[in-house]
Amino acid sequence: MVAKVTLLVLFFTVTLALGVFYKKKIHSMDDFVLGGRSIGPWLTAFSYGTSYFSAVVFIGYSGQFGWEFGISAFWIGIANALIGSLAAWTVLGKRTRTMTKHLGAATMPDFFAKRYNSKALKFASALIIFVFLIPYSASVYKGLSGIFSMAFGIDFKYCIIGMAVLTCVYVVLGGYMAAAANNFVQGIIMLGGIVAVVVAVLNGKGGFTQAVKSLSEISSDYTSLFGPQPLNLIGVMILTSLGTWGLPQMIHKFYTIDSEKSIKKGAIISTIFALVVAGGSYFIGGFGRLYVAAGEGGKPSIAFDEIMPNMLNGVLPDILMGLVVVLVLSASMSTLSSLVISSASTMTVDFVKGFIKKDMKDSQQMIFTRIFCVIFVAVSLVLALFPGTLITNLMAISWGALSGAFLAPFMYGLYSKKITNTSVWAGFVVGIGFIVVNMFVGLMPGTSAGAVAMLLTLVVVPVVSLFTKKPDTQHIEQCFACYSKVDEDKNI
Repeated sequence: MVAKVTLLVLFFTVTLALGVFYKKKIHSMDDFVLGGRSIGPWLTAFSYGTSYFSAVVFIGYSGQFGWEFGISAFWIGIANALIGSLAAWTVLGKRTRTMTKHLGAATMPDFFAKRYNSKALKFASALIIFVFLIPYSASVYKGLSGIFSMAFGIDFKYCIIGMAVLTCVYVVLGGYMAAAANNFVQGIIMLGGIVAVVVAVLNGKGGFTQAVKSLSEISSDYTSLFGPQPLNLIGVMILTSLGTWGLPQMIHKFYTIDSEKSIKKGAIISTIFALVVAGGSYFIGGFGRLYVAAGEGGKPSIAFDEIMPNMLNGVLPDILMGLVVVLVLSASMSTLSSLVISSASTMTVDFVKGFIKKDMKDSQQMIFTRIFCVIFVAVSLVLALFPGTLITNLMAISWGALSGAFLAPFMYGLYSKKITNTSVWAGFVVGIGFIVVNMFVGLMPGTSAGAVAMLLTLVVVPVVSLFTKKPDTQHIEQCFACYSKVDEDKNI
């Protein structure tokens, strides 16, 4: 317990110190929300990775899908690295930074408003973000509670309240720069912790070869290349990989990076980070059946969210258990800080300043953003305290709705001059509509529904654009002029 508490106190101290340090560097709304668009490749890549992989992945997804898919769950981690990180940085990174800077867009709704010349799109997307980031935030809290309660014997309510307060303090103090610096520290902890956990879990069952053999004795499906449910596996791969392309808190990282050169370096760093953290998490989750007994109908004898905490309990020495607690705390707080900043800045810039008080001063915007940070954390906390909701369900709803609505309009908006306003509305309606209908009707698992929503809108948006009113040519040329300017600068 001394080792656990010592690591925890050290972590809290560093986190708060960075918040206080960066408070002195916040002089404008641009600094608070975007870090002055001066964040380097290492901080941006680690911020991207730590925002990507929270306790939702390490506790919820790795536990449930490791149980259902066996070792083949590792494919999810590979897809996260290659599609969710490398491809996302390659396809979206450069163009996002260039166009958002050219348009002066600080948030995703701000981008939609200026790219498509529509304040209505700004209002709708701001509302969507605030509503659907809340369940994701709640899932982050729930992911932390199990492992924290097990390690310290404290009621999970107090665990997540403590995390909420700490995250709120350093984000309110130092904004995005404090969050990015903390994400870097948290990312290093996550990398070291995952490696230690993989080694400990395998050693607990006699090493890799023996663990695989023991798992195959339960069923060879769990050690096969694509597992017992290949279609569901693909659905999870799409949701958790392609999903990052439309999440405002992930795309936001490309707004803040300091240069286009940094994007190439950041892509490599982010991909390696994803391979280690996501790959390691899903890999050890595949051995869950060796640690947890099967119950009725082949389901675990405990809740899916409790599989990972139970696997680690007893196989890790105190010092490593303390490291794992800090790992999960790091993963949770880094993701939560990104969600808080995205949601709060959206409400201030796109809702209050955009529609209520258009002449709002910079200092007033920062005050409102800090207030919305507190409100967002509080509402998410209340939702997390409701019992019985699986982590995976909350995340699937959030990712499916947000990426289902935003992925196609955002990506096509960076590349094509032919995308119409009507097609963007169609993307919003189809993406969110499919998720909401599935919630009530139960056509398919939430993860599969999220994947289908994204793929549907990737088709719907360009098709609707073919048959609807074309955008204003002059406005479109002004938006895309930034790419010509970049090319001219390179030639010079």
